[in-house]
Amino acid sequence: MNYLAHLYLAQPNADSHFGNLLGDFGGKVHAKHLPTTVLHGLENHYLVDKFTDSHTSVLQAKQLFSPTKKRFAGIALDVLFDHFLIRHWSQFNDIPLEQFKQNSYALLNERLSVMPNKMQQVVIRMSQNDWFKEYETVEGIGFALDNIAKRIRFANQFSGSIEDIRRNYAELEVVFLTFFPELINHVCSNKLELRA
Repeated sequence: MNYLAHLYLAQPNADSHFGNLLGDFGGKVHAKHLPTTVLHGLENHYLVDKFTDSHTSVLQAKQLFSPTKKRFAGIALDVLFDHFLIRHWSQFNDIPLEQFKQNSYALLNERLSVMPNKMQQVVIRMSQNDWFKEYETVEGIGFALDNIAKRIRFANQFSGSIEDIRRNYAELEVVFLTFFPELINHVCSNKLELRA
């Protein structure tokens, strides 16, 4: 899952938000001196990723990508699932999306000083430029995915993967709407962040 989904699945406090995103920035490498509340958020991040990566519907959705894009289909789906979460936000959360985003940005910024450098830079840019606004449209998703392709450190054919998404958009949306409630239930039943 991508950033918005990880924040959605976090608890509404700064340590949880920090921990639930830390998994994308070296995770356990930075865990030695962190509070238990952050570590539980990090464990939740890994729980979410493991469930997502092994889910039958997600594995099948990856097969909808063309052979040259399939290697990066997991990345494309992570970003696309944030798009679908935005599209169907009111189905999953009573708090308006705009309010949720601003709350999340504020909570992340409370822990900015203890974040790894790369994470600091991303959180600053994310909150200042409201990255999730870009995820509202298919065009914005395409732009975000092409930017990711440019940052991959080796030659790749990930750029233009939005065309595979456009071709299979309705089917991928059904996958999300089936899969995401199961992910929520999985996180709730494990209660990794609700331990004493």
